[in-house]
Amino acid sequence: MQALPNFPVTLIEAVRFFADTEIALAFMVSMRWSDGVVKCPRCTSEKVGFLSTRKLWKCKGCAKQFSVKVGTIFEDSPLGLDKWLPAVLVIVNSKNGTSSCELARSIGVTQKTAWFMLHRIRLAMQSGGLVKSQLTGTVEVDESYIGGRGRFMHQKTKEHRGIKGCGMAGKTAVMGLLQHGDKETVSKIIADVLPSTFERELLGRIRRHVAPDAEIQTDALTHYNDVSKEYAHKIVDHAVCYVKDGVHTNGLEHFWSLLKRSIKGTYVSVEPFHLFRYLGEQVFRFNERKNTSGDQGRFLVAKAGVFGKRVTYRKLIGADMMGGLPC
Repeated sequence: MQALPNFPVTLIEAVRFFADTEIALAFMVSMRWSDGVVKCPRCTSEKVGFLSTRKLWKCKGCAKQFSVKVGTIFEDSPLGLDKWLPAVLVIVNSKNGTSSCELARSIGVTQKTAWFMLHRIRLAMQSGGLVKSQLTGTVEVDESYIGGRGRFMHQKTKEHRGIKGCGMAGKTAVMGLLQHGDKETVSKIIADVLPSTFERELLGRIRRHVAPDAEIQTDALTHYNDVSKEYAHKIVDHAVCYVKDGVHTNGLEHFWSLLKRSIKGTYVSVEPFHLFRYLGEQVFRFNERKNTSGDQGRFLVAKAGVFGKRVTYRKLIGADMMGGLPC
């Protein structure tokens, strides 16, 4: 997505730029209806009238009123675009992530509101960081485990989670697939949270995301043995070395270190229920790290993902699954 002229690059510029409600509204309208024709999000009718005093449109087809927020991650939020748009710019361009406490102090909202905002923005980032086609060429495949170290946990917590040693018990498995870049393109990654690391689960993800003519590089985990039956498969045994004849998984090891650094250093504690959101956030940053338009380009890619999706607070905290809000 091309950069826009006279568009803010730094945070302070974004705060000043979007503080003008007319400019913020015009920006959202231009992003949502690029052809300049405003359509009702409910009945798609083009027969709408603008109520300038309320910054709303009224549809003559369904007789409903709507704002530019309807049908976006901003829907039903009492916060104005002057807070939302700088918040998007902050999180998409923060290398190690932004905590809810830090965002709350920056834009003047409560920590609870900032936490909800961050998860809504992550929803927009998930679509922007997606690789639209199967991976080709040389593809690294590796898995990792996310979770706190047992030696730092209280004994009762360890017993509750069934953690008896320093291994992988009580942690969440994640899988990454990284396509090597070349002189013209940068490496791209796809990452998922795994329900298990059984062979069928790993091979199923590989079939889904990797083209049949690709070459796959993995470590010596026995669960990857059957990959050789369907793909060109090269293995590096980490018990012996980390690189052999150009075969390695160092690209994914680098990505795991970035993910774990953001969780440990910024977010501190991430529930397994929300891990896929933080994983998607880091995937977005990795895949857009070489965006030719820099911070502005990453902002515009994430901004394009705010439309057509919504997440409620009840869903975020799992209230729908618990039958109501927690006491």
